[in-house]
Amino acid sequence: MSYWVNGVACRQIDASDRAVQFGDGCFTTIHVFNHQPKNIDNHITRLVQDSARLQLPQPDWSQLKEHIQQICQQQANDEFVMKVIISRGTGGRGYSSVGFEQPTVIVSVSAFPQHYQAIQQTGANLILSKVPISKNPYLAGIKHLNRLEQVLIRQEIDAVQADEALVVDIDGVLIECCSANIFWRKGDQVFTPSLATSGVNGLMRQKIIALLSTSQYHLQEVERFPDVLGCCEEVLLCNTLMPILPVATINLGKDRSQWQYSSRELFEYLFLRCQI
Repeated sequence: MSYWVNGVACRQIDASDRAVQFGDGCFTTIHVFNHQPKNIDNHITRLVQDSARLQLPQPDWSQLKEHIQQICQQQANDEFVMKVIISRGTGGRGYSSVGFEQPTVIVSVSAFPQHYQAIQQTGANLILSKVPISKNPYLAGIKHLNRLEQVLIRQEIDAVQADEALVVDIDGVLIECCSANIFWRKGDQVFTPSLATSGVNGLMRQKIIALLSTSQYHLQEVERFPDVLGCCEEVLLCNTLMPILPVATINLGKDRSQWQYSSRELFEYLFLRCQI
């Protein structure tokens, strides 16, 4: 991996940086293809909105966009993953955010995960995570730096060699997956969890919602328990890298049933439309 901190190529940040001390910041993950950062304007908009909600100091957004594009052109590979982090900055000991005027901007590039193409053919195999995520409407929807819950969930996934996991909140309501948003279909009715109190409002989720608003499908954002997936016809996952994957099975754990899905109707409708 390669890193740039505040526009300079390096791998170190100040130990007092708020990203290290408190997870005080937000980020976005960009799919770079043919040396072009896909949906760059939407990613910048996300960073602007999330940093405003967290009341972070603002970088020069036009300068950041130019920096991102320069890095993309300089890489030997033409397809990779770019992550952009906005931290509140460096200094101080306690929680107070008074006096922070200059954010820390961290950009990194890493290899593109090639396994998504194989999963598009076979379908993803999911488990039901035992680790719930917290409810907090002040943070809901934001891709903030506090990802410890996802680290624990990923440990579960890796332990059983699954592809992803269903994630619920502390009341058992379905919210998302570890690194993806989720949709399910029954007939022409499509559902996705409400993110009013938990979860990340991913850019691909937003795109799919917009696509379905002008389609033959009827979309609802709902609060449901995971059992609703036992009687649907199709389940899909999405994020900016996948960008969309069909689900083949959901394993509910020891002594519980496994749900299986064969339909790809909605996947086929969305697949090409989600590549842009």
